[in-house]
Amino acid sequence: MDRREFFLGGAAALSVGAAWGSNAFAQQHAPTSINVQHASFDLGKGVTSGLVSTASDAPPPVLRLRKNQTARFRVNNQLDNYTTIHWHGLRIANKMDGVPYLTQLPIEPGTSFDYEFTPPDSGTYWYHPHCQTMEQMAHGLTGILVVEDDNDPQFDAEIVLNLKDFHLKSDGALDTPYTKRGAARGGTMGNVMTTNWLQNPAYDAPAGGLVRLRIAATDTARIYRLALEGAKGKVVAMDGHATDLIPWPTKDTLLILAPGQRVDMALQMPDKGTMVTLNHHALSGHRPLAQLMPTGQNLKHQLEDLPSLARNQLPDLDLSTAETHEFLFGWTPEADPQNNGWCGSFGYSFWSINKKPWPGDAEPNVGPLAEMKLGKTYILRLRNESPNDHPIHLHGLVFKLLRSNKRDIPQIWTDTAHLLKDETIEVALVADNLGDWAFHCHVIEHQKAGLAGYLSVV
Repeated sequence: MDRREFFLGGAAALSVGAAWGSNAFAQQHAPTSINVQHASFDLGKGVTSGLVSTASDAPPPVLRLRKNQTARFRVNNQLDNYTTIHWHGLRIANKMDGVPYLTQLPIEPGTSFDYEFTPPDSGTYWYHPHCQTMEQMAHGLTGILVVEDDNDPQFDAEIVLNLKDFHLKSDGALDTPYTKRGAARGGTMGNVMTTNWLQNPAYDAPAGGLVRLRIAATDTARIYRLALEGAKGKVVAMDGHATDLIPWPTKDTLLILAPGQRVDMALQMPDKGTMVTLNHHALSGHRPLAQLMPTGQNLKHQLEDLPSLARNQLPDLDLSTAETHEFLFGWTPEADPQNNGWCGSFGYSFWSINKKPWPGDAEPNVGPLAEMKLGKTYILRLRNESPNDHPIHLHGLVFKLLRSNKRDIPQIWTDTAHLLKDETIEVALVADNLGDWAFHCHVIEHQKAGLAGYLSVV
């Protein structure tokens, strides 16, 4: 298979459903194996070894599930260190959430863990480790998870883009340049930006066709500032949930995608001869991340004829009775080193929630940051007192953005609130999923240096 085809929606051999066989979405019984292992791959500077993936010579594949149909995975740990898998953005049973010492024990080397869950929401999600998170994510263990809905409109093509950096030496070997300085600021950016482990790959798409573009920011630190140039279109979903509140990303109206976030776009491909480019716009200039090349006979399909995405069933907020919980995200005086447990630690704390740094992935923990009663509505007031961005991600639940003290924000449903410097954002949720749910910054250096905790739904 051509590497350009690897993440095309039509590459059925790479979907979980295809691996299970015909009608396997509805009839799967035996778990599908996910073998976490070391890998080698050419990231653009020659073959890089020591990567972490689910195959020895390829990135983690796109996993495709069906809404409201049970999925079963057996994660086999073939590394020499501990791991888990977290299903980012999915509202599933707490014991399947993949957080070490909170929802399960770490998966030891040479052992396996069975995950079984039924996704209630369609959309674009992703999977990654929550043990040895910094090392394993930085080395490649981030994959896209697509939950399909039979009621979604039909596109002429679908392309999935996994955005992440790598840190490479001049000879292509992996580098680990993480420092206290980086952890205390905005995190450490990689020096090789990739899309699906390729540098600025080009994908074929039908000329004049309607294409669904699923984009996920799975990097440990980089905040993407995206513009899609050369085609017209519309943003149709954010963080898994359908919306029409996000403007089309241009160089004048950039779409900000922080670590952990996802966006779905519907675009109308131009005629042959016009390239479509996804660019990242940084202060130093723009950088192409991927290109779409129109091919074949012009389909002449119109964006205006495309039906809306199917809507997920989201909770009904009762703001009139909502209690408010306050959360302060900021620095902390360097405290005792984090408890290493089995899941890695920097050995220092710079960050905290409500002045309490997370002591590390081990038992005993410090208790919940807040306790919420099942079925009740709550407002979370999230205040960033630092000069650094913090994409605050909540496991197992979904919340609605309400307001910011610094800017107009779309009132979308999401699992991540991207806090800017000195910003306060209020969000609302219904505590409708029992369990202890991780709550942390998705700049992983911030998370591992103390900016983490959990909320309890009882």
